[in-house]
Amino acid sequence: MDDRTVKPLNPIIFLQAFISQSARVAEQHYCDDSGGFGRYVEHVGLTASHCLEESARVSLGYRNAINPDQYADVIINIKNQIGGNFSRTSSQPGSIRVINTRCPFGDSVRDAPELCRMTASVFGGIAARNFGYGKVELQKRIALGDDHCEVCVYTDEQSARDKPGDEYRSVGTQIVSTSASSEVRARVEAKLERVWCSPGRSCRRQRQPTIVAESSAMRRALEAVEIVAPTPATLLISGETGVGKEVIARAIHALSERSVRELVAVNCGAIAENLVESALFGHEKGAFTGAYNVHHGFFERADGATLFLDEIDCLPLSAQARLLRVLQEGEFERVGGRQTMRSDARIIAASNQALERCVEQGNFRRDLYYRLNVVPICLPPLRERTDDIPPLVHHFLHRLAEKYATPTKVLGEQAWSQVLAYDWPGNLRELENLLERAFLFARGPVIESVSELPAATDLDADNRTNNSLSDLRQHAGHAAEAQAITQALKQCQGNVSAVARAIGITPRAVHMRLRTLGIDASSYRRPAKARST
Repeated sequence: MDDRTVKPLNPIIFLQAFISQSARVAEQHYCDDSGGFGRYVEHVGLTASHCLEESARVSLGYRNAINPDQYADVIINIKNQIGGNFSRTSSQPGSIRVINTRCPFGDSVRDAPELCRMTASVFGGIAARNFGYGKVELQKRIALGDDHCEVCVYTDEQSARDKPGDEYRSVGTQIVSTSASSEVRARVEAKLERVWCSPGRSCRRQRQPTIVAESSAMRRALEAVEIVAPTPATLLISGETGVGKEVIARAIHALSERSVRELVAVNCGAIAENLVESALFGHEKGAFTGAYNVHHGFFERADGATLFLDEIDCLPLSAQARLLRVLQEGEFERVGGRQTMRSDARIIAASNQALERCVEQGNFRRDLYYRLNVVPICLPPLRERTDDIPPLVHHFLHRLAEKYATPTKVLGEQAWSQVLAYDWPGNLRELENLLERAFLFARGPVIESVSELPAATDLDADNRTNNSLSDLRQHAGHAAEAQAITQALKQCQGNVSAVARAIGITPRAVHMRLRTLGIDASSYRRPAKARST
């Protein structure tokens, strides 16, 4: 074959094909979830808006706060870089209007008009990040047969009143959607914003908890937070060190009626064993050598509020017995005291170890474990929630820019490869610390490498064994799934609708699993003659 006849791959055509094919795959994946594909597209746009904005800022030389005219330059630059033909047109005060005659997604957008939601979320996310608010109205769309696209972005809430479209707001440094497809994170952080900045409460007194929950595991955790926060239920938060257990505890407290009082946080592992009971329950004057005054313990200070007991697995058994009594009866005595005292403290406990194992080893009381484990919330390690890594990186870099009063910096290609390939045994705390060092030593606006991390190729080589084990687990899971579906097909004589009812999913989902597993449902149907007899 003559090499001269081979045309180089057009990157724009490749990007259009990649996006459209990805959309088709995603649509199949979310076909059983009403509105799920739209949420997926919106999620992709919001997540991507961080790095797209930073790339456009570098290209345009915008390093500081931007005005509406510069915002228009940013969004036009983003879309035209990937094959669009966007330009600005006249607009009313408080809004930016752009038109487009060539869709960046190509002709395939007519087969997947939901892709326009990605443009809306990118535009809205960038507007909210810079102006605190953005509302995107898709007035005309090539995807729906119009000869051009016309998009209006309102950067002022007053100007956007009664206008159709999706709203985006800045909560802390996170962008949340308040459209019909917004997820639980939007609701939780909007409530946190109202609590933290309500009349009579200083927003500066304490940093508002910022929750990054792009992964499905973290969204499930937030759903539990939203449900149990207004109740007095006791919670047990488990997860490795550095996954954000205290952030979740603070969010629960902030969304409860007890938020008028400060949350009392205690690290049980940092208290000397002989002082644990005094710290928790207080002591009377002269109770022991050195007890010169009455000491009010954490339970007294947390009366009417929330008491967060971190590393509760470190409590000695004697303190566990007294803690159980407080949980059951709300009563305790100070060390060296005779007076029975009461405390109406809501307990949120946390452990970086599996308490069930501690119970089996005899290091933790079984009755206390059951009393604490009323509502369990498990936070996965960062290596199991990779969807959260990009927004976490952007969040930390933005916070570092505020901390050191410098322009925001972004990760370069090599640094992104390192961050995404690394296993993060120290979880969010390790990620934040390494990013801070890289931020301080980067000479320009781009962090080219995170020096403490190995190269991505080295990480890939180190992870081959782990990947092979993951493959084995995946194959085992598929085998178990195939066995369960096969058994159901036998019992239902190949009737897919009956199988779906039996295992609790939709018939479409059953068909998808049958195709994935290579199972032919018709082979389980009884012949007509057999049925007639």
